[in-house]
Amino acid sequence: MNKVRAGIIGATGMVGQRFITLLQNHPYFELTALAASARSAGRPYKEAVDGRWKMTEELPAHVGEMEVLDASDVEKVASLVDFVFCAVDMKKEDIKALEEAYAKAEIPVVSNNSANRWTEDVPMLIPEINIEHLALIDEQKKRLGTKKGFVIVKPNCSIQSYVPMLTPLRKFGIKQVVVSTYQAISGAGKTFKEWPEMIDNIIPYIGGEEEKSEKEPLRIWGDLVDGKVVPCSETVITSQCIRVPVQDGHTATVFVNFENKPTKEDILQCWKEFAGKPQELQLPHAPQQFITYFEEDNRPQAHTDREIYGGMGVTAGRLREDAIFDWKFVGLSHNTLRGAAGGGMLTAELLYRLGYFN
Repeated sequence: MNKVRAGIIGATGMVGQRFITLLQNHPYFELTALAASARSAGRPYKEAVDGRWKMTEELPAHVGEMEVLDASDVEKVASLVDFVFCAVDMKKEDIKALEEAYAKAEIPVVSNNSANRWTEDVPMLIPEINIEHLALIDEQKKRLGTKKGFVIVKPNCSIQSYVPMLTPLRKFGIKQVVVSTYQAISGAGKTFKEWPEMIDNIIPYIGGEEEKSEKEPLRIWGDLVDGKVVPCSETVITSQCIRVPVQDGHTATVFVNFENKPTKEDILQCWKEFAGKPQELQLPHAPQQFITYFEEDNRPQAHTDREIYGGMGVTAGRLREDAIFDWKFVGLSHNTLRGAAGGGMLTAELLYRLGYFN
């Protein structure tokens, strides 16, 4: 089978590095282009990330020898790839312009950036949850005047720690959600070596995170009306987002009220049975069990449970009734795998199997 040629825009950053590890020996995709800012362009990748390789896996030797291209040279990069992952550190307006430029060059863009999450005709996808939003791609192609090129985005990494658990419970009428996320330092692209101030410390603010945590789930749950997503309006979410001294893994504490309160058995059954198209298609990075529930009082734990199903599963625990809300529970997801690059990879695998890269 001829593999699809994949490029990484923003290849020198932490998410770009994670994409490199996920593309090794991939059954569908072959890494054929690495692109970054002009200051890294023209150098072998191993030189561009010298002293900045943040993965626990070794940098593959052949990738280290690849020349880093200038991400702004869309024509050159486009000549080497069939689609790209995009994870760049730029101003939002510049990111939107860059992603649209690749799309107009007939290159599908799987974006880890937030810039296009609220663009009306750009799907913001969790592959198990809102596959119907892929219908927006046809509307987007009409706007861009493309046959193959489009942009698709993944949502904020922290919402993966609670939105999967809430989604199958929506049939009971979710009215109010209070969520606090305890977010790992890799969510800021950091390690403890680079950020020693985080050792033995908590920072009770992460810029922009609370708005994303409250609003993005409503778009994920939104309905398609006249070629755009109308966000869910029957649920209200309020949040606090806190940076904690954990390398990987975002934890959420969740309180929820329902219109029709389910039993504990109802909730656990919903979680056990919840699956989507990635599981049906047995995609390479699809977790066999999307949600895993732990009965132990001290689970899930970031250090112990974040790697479940290669970091692509989500975990829950401590489901119990509350004195004010109907139910409360704890959720956990791996933020650079399920939440970031892995979520982008799963999206790309889904698009490939559904024919969007043809």
